Amino acid sequence: MLTSWVVMPTCLPLVRRRCHACVSERFLTTGKFRVNANHKLIDVWLLALCTACGETTKLTVLERTNVRSVRPGLLDRAHDNDPGLAAELLLDPVVRRRNRIALDWDGAWRLDTGGSDHLDREVIDVSVRFAAPIPVRPVRLIAEGCALSRAEVGRLITEGNLVSAVRLSGRLSGDFTFTLKR
Repeated sequence: MLTSWVVMPTCLPLVRRRCHACVSERFLTTGKFRVNANHKLIDVWLLALCTACGETTKLTVLERTNVRSVRPGLLDRAHDNDPGLAAELLLDPVVRRRNRIALDWDGAWRLDTGGSDHLDREVIDVSVRFAAPIPVRPVRLIAEGCALSRAEVGRLITEGNLVSAVRLSGRLSGDFTFTLKR
């Protein structure tokens, strides 16, 4: 029987970027936007606050863009400070690359295993699905979901009792499956 786990975001991740006012490298996105229009051109920024000093930084969403070429609804959502739009934009690789930022997901996700009934079985087939592209070590997910230590998970991989089509070392942010034999 295939068990399904879901890695779900619990809040917006921290933005990793150097603060110009202090030595901190972490910013908290508030979900607030600033929109500035100059005739037919428009700028949109997502605002983020430094976790150490509170300095505000602007993450560029649109820059000197013709108003007519803006996606319908985007400006309304930015004017309404839509937190869903902030989450979408933070996950957009174009926005991250343009602003030279990385995301810090520590403490911003949880694993939903659907209960602990799978812990008693001899063989467990698990499908792990990501609700957002959150980079997590599969060993950590398996340890948390099966109530094992990371060292025990590493031992199971070495012995061949934990197998997957994907490499379980490193980080993954995409769906995968694995089989655990106890």
